[in-house]
Amino acid sequence: MKQLRIRTLAGLFVVAGVLSWAGARLWNSVGTLPRVPLAAPIVLAVIAAILLATALSIRSRLRAQRERRPGAKGVDPMMAARALVFGQASALVAALVAGMYGGTGAFLLEHLEVPARRDQAIYAGFSVLAGIAVIAAALFLERVCKLPEDDDTEGTAPAA
Repeated sequence: MKQLRIRTLAGLFVVAGVLSWAGARLWNSVGTLPRVPLAAPIVLAVIAAILLATALSIRSRLRAQRERRPGAKGVDPMMAARALVFGQASALVAALVAGMYGGTGAFLLEHLEVPARRDQAIYAGFSVLAGIAVIAAALFLERVCKLPEDDDTEGTAPAA
């Protein structure tokens, strides 16, 4: 499985932000603007908390197993792989969503005199922060689940 790249996530964020900003300008010219839901930052924050809790749980289990503590529970490789896939998917989606709300929020910053739009800009800002938290938690989970490098420098492994 390949590691997430910060460049990829940043690229997704920027592209989604620019498209969202342009879409918000176009939509506003028609007369209305889609609302930023209050639940958006809450849902992203919950996903970030789940990813962080999973990473901390796996890290403590691996540490206990490595230190050979009595009664230490091991980490099921399939569970770790599923957690890693969930983390990577969450980071990619969070980069898109945070970019989308970032672009919308950047457009809304031009219209802060309207109280409803000010509230929407605040929700969009919190959504961007929560999206960044999801990305950070996913990268931490990926780091926790990373296998140690092989000592084999030639790239060939003995036959099983």
